[in-house]
Amino acid sequence: MHPTFQSRAIAALALLAALILAATPREAPAATAAEIDVSVDAALDRFRDEVKGAETFLRSASGLLVFPRVIKAGFGIGGEYGEGALRVGGSTEAYYRTTGASIGFQIGAQSRTIIIAFMEDEALENFRNSRGWEVGVDGSVALVNLGAGADLTTTNIRDPIVGFVFGNRGLMYNLTLEGTKVSRIER
Repeated sequence: MHPTFQSRAIAALALLAALILAATPREAPAATAAEIDVSVDAALDRFRDEVKGAETFLRSASGLLVFPRVIKAGFGIGGEYGEGALRVGGSTEAYYRTTGASIGFQIGAQSRTIIIAFMEDEALENFRNSRGWEVGVDGSVALVNLGAGADLTTTNIRDPIVGFVFGNRGLMYNLTLEGTKVSRIER
């Protein structure tokens, strides 16, 4: 190998490693409780505004786990991080963080909002009693896909845990939350 080619290859690998590290979200200091609560309120307001029948649906849930801003970034290897709150009876009960990692073709970053509704008391209790909860392992989350003109009052939802994911342009489809980890933020 020619010395110039070898040094360029090493420089390119170093640059690639630096980009991967820079693009992978790290656990940041937790936002204050007040900051999280304001963001959760805004996320729930957006949900009510964008989804027909949302108000009735939200009232029927035993509990809501809301992550107003989950940042996902990557360059081949990706990660995601967000903070939110568990609301029961309209009040914040506890604060949580969500994390995830992925490998595969991915470049860039995106922000999304995740709302997980516990529709049965047993599902909510299982979540509350967990020491770390992973979607697909500790609980299966059915992502709701509403077609044009549909609303939550006409959709027959029978799953114990239901999820909604919003991007900048509204409700997102064909996603998965499998492997997403949720852990309580101790204050």
